[in-house]
Amino acid sequence: MLKNLANIFKIPDLRRKLLFTLGIFVVYRIGAYIPTPGIDSSALAQFFDDIAQKQGGTLFGIMNMFSGGAMRRLTVFALGIMPYISASIILQLLTTVVPHLERLSKEGEAGRKKITQYTRYGTIVLAIVQSFFISLWLENPAHFQGLQIVQFAGLPFRLLTVLTLTTGTAFIMWLGEQIQEYGIGNGISLIITVGIISRLPSAVYQMIFYLRTGQMQPFVLLIMGVIMMGVIVAVILITQGQRRIPVQYARRIIGRRVYGGQSTYIPLRVNQAGVIPIIFAQSLILFPATLAGLMPHPALQSLANSLTRGGLLYIILYSGMIIFFTYFYTAVTFNPIDVAENMRKYGGFVPGIRPGKPTAQYFDFILTRITLPGAIFLAIIAVFPELIGAGFKVPFLVASFFGGTGLLIMVGVMLDTMRQVESHLLMRHYEGFMKKGKLRGRR
Repeated sequence: MLKNLANIFKIPDLRRKLLFTLGIFVVYRIGAYIPTPGIDSSALAQFFDDIAQKQGGTLFGIMNMFSGGAMRRLTVFALGIMPYISASIILQLLTTVVPHLERLSKEGEAGRKKITQYTRYGTIVLAIVQSFFISLWLENPAHFQGLQIVQFAGLPFRLLTVLTLTTGTAFIMWLGEQIQEYGIGNGISLIITVGIISRLPSAVYQMIFYLRTGQMQPFVLLIMGVIMMGVIVAVILITQGQRRIPVQYARRIIGRRVYGGQSTYIPLRVNQAGVIPIIFAQSLILFPATLAGLMPHPALQSLANSLTRGGLLYIILYSGMIIFFTYFYTAVTFNPIDVAENMRKYGGFVPGIRPGKPTAQYFDFILTRITLPGAIFLAIIAVFPELIGAGFKVPFLVASFFGGTGLLIMVGVMLDTMRQVESHLLMRHYEGFMKKGKLRGRR
């Protein structure tokens, strides 16, 4: 394994890509510590630590996780890449209902570039809107239990905050695109992963503190380590799991040439929706708590208290939303009718299934059934940090590495990056990461 890792640096092109990617990570992490002008960062960090339930009880907690702690200090990268993620999801959903976007999605590379451009515009618009409301939120000491976060409130501060945070988001988006073009791996996903991993030292420090003060026994830490390894293995299996539908292409003779006659398959993933259902569900279920923090109203406070993280009602609603959004997003991203029509157009068919509508119904039948275990698994993984935190009495920052959005993103991105690195190694006649077995997608 170590020998194969050393082979990475023997390939000049791959070595250059890896070093470039690592350099982008350094730039990103430096930006996460540059404060926004006019903000008392220490007072804001104190508010997040004392009021925001260990960075996990509001929508700001999600933004803080994706930004690698930048939201907690409100640095120039405070919005992180969340506006880009939101814009991408919105464009993806609109593709199914807006004819112009649907046509672009079917035009190949040219259409994909146009949709990417729309996503960039949407990112800037969302960043402007979010940063403006954040500036209004920061100006009012009543939102922070009397703490004075902004030194000089007013229109100049709002404009400066909007300019700073929007520019920071645009710069992060540009960094991700540079990794995509000159580095290795998916740039945006890697930046999110780096932000999540950056919280690991704080989690380790808290664990050491709990051990030193006697709040946790070494045996409990060992059990938690075993559980974490089991969770990671389960996430890998579900992330890689797929149902392969065999497809046969009819043989066609055109002139003196024979086309088709090939056998292939269509992979239907168990977790077709990825991490998106958890993000949707988190945004909805944490919205009351966010509003209660911004507008202290008795009704909102009561609703927020009934949806306390780790409570029975919270777990039931959260799990139900994840299962619903898993089916919803899978239906949006995979259209059985289009897949069956494209197969019929090129002479493909599933053995034993008639082309056209019967094939579409067969795909829908299979996808509906394999999505259920994937949705249930997502729900279990999403609530697992709550169970770990309640069962072992550890802070949310530590428990968050046992499941949830962060773990799914880290595992998925690392697997994808390993596949790309391994393809470079195999292309140049080096061994991959594993001599026995294979990563999904390795030939």
